Amino acid sequence: MKRTILVLLLIVLTGVARLEAHAFLKDAEPGVGSTVHTSPNEVRIRFSENIEPAFSRIQVFNASGKEVDRRDIHLDRSDHSLLHVSLPSLEPGTYKVVWRVVSVDRHVTNGDFIFRVFR
Repeated sequence: MKRTILVLLLIVLTGVARLEAHAFLKDAEPGVGSTVHTSPNEVRIRFSENIEPAFSRIQVFNASGKEVDRRDIHLDRSDHSLLHVSLPSLEPGTYKVVWRVVSVDRHVTNGDFIFRVFR
C-alpha cells in the first residue's frame, strides 16, 4: 500500500514539474482584454519562464488581419522573461496579439489575446 501511494505521488510530482517547464503568459501591457485610451508604444508580455528570443515572436494584427507591429521583437535587458514589440500609432479599434515563445528549456507555448484602443 505504501509503495502504491509513493508511486502515485511520484507520478503527480513529475506531471507538475513538466507543467512548470513551459513558459506561460504571466501578464501583458496592454492587458489581456483591456481597453486603452491612447495608442500604446509597444506590447510587452511577461512569461512564467525565461525566453529564447531567437525562436519566439509577438505579432499584433488589426481588425482586418493586417500585421501592424514594427517586427522588432526583443528581450528585455534586465528581465529575460519579458518580450517587447514596438507599435506605430494605432487607430481606434480592436487588435489581436498572437504570441509563440520557446522557453530556455526548449518548450514551445503559444496563445493570443485582444485589446482595444478607444479615444
